Amino acid sequence: MQWTKQNEQTVYENRWFTVNLADVELPDGRHLDHFLIRLRPVAVATVVNEANEVLLLWRHRFITDSWGWELAAGVVEDGEDIAAAAARELEEETGWRPGPLHHLMSVEPSNGLTDARHHIYWADEGEYLGHPVDDFESDRREWVPLKLIPDMVARGEVPAANMAAALLLLHHLRLGQDTLP
Repeated sequence: MQWTKQNEQTVYENRWFTVNLADVELPDGRHLDHFLIRLRPVAVATVVNEANEVLLLWRHRFITDSWGWELAAGVVEDGEDIAAAAARELEEETGWRPGPLHHLMSVEPSNGLTDARHHIYWADEGEYLGHPVDDFESDRREWVPLKLIPDMVARGEVPAANMAAALLLLHHLRLGQDTLP
């Protein structure tokens, strides 16, 4: 069963996002108004070191008033290469410049409301350049053993679904084992 968008008009717009109202036709011919948010792509990156520790940020999200572990992330600027944006965000938010980036996954974290796509990359080496320029993005940055990730996700310490999915996939790829029953 497929919904069909008949038209779409902008209700609000700024440099970060656009809120639109769409007229959607259901398979039975009924129509409904559906708000949606158009967003720029988001680039995400981390480093996993030789000790199988992953570089994470501990941060507060005021919208949900919650703390949690995340990967460095931000919007892709107009004309910017997605992998380059991921490397830029990692350096700005952690002070680490990644080695060659590997694409891990791309996800649509809330595709019933927004067209956001998050492109997640990782490197197996990095160079510390110094204190992060955007240190206001997180309370602290830490190397966390990948072996701890499944339990951290289960305890809700990685609340963002895209971050949890990426970290669990990295855990699986690097440690090569399933720890879930």
